[in-house]
Amino acid sequence: MPYRPHIASVTTAGSNDKEGLYEFIIHTADGTDIRVFYNRFPEWKLTALSRLGKVPCPVCRKDFICKCMEKFSNEFDQQMKDGEWLSKAAE
Repeated sequence: MPYRPHIASVTTAGSNDKEGLYEFIIHTADGTDIRVFYNRFPEWKLTALSRLGKVPCPVCRKDFICKCMEKFSNEFDQQMKDGEWLSKAAE
């Protein structure tokens, strides 16, 4: 069964409003936590993404650093925009 990421909630981990830089922690439905970085100017753009090593990777099952979540960066980006997580963070 292919992995399909689903964002359950998002926490703002940090921001630099002047530069338009934001750091979020995405909590997925399967319990995986992912750190994402966005640049707000001129429009919201995903700049980096990495899995936090709290639970094994749902794709490769490794419990150390891997790059599997980068394959799903477009899906995470679309869910962040569709779920209006980014506009909530900018308030």
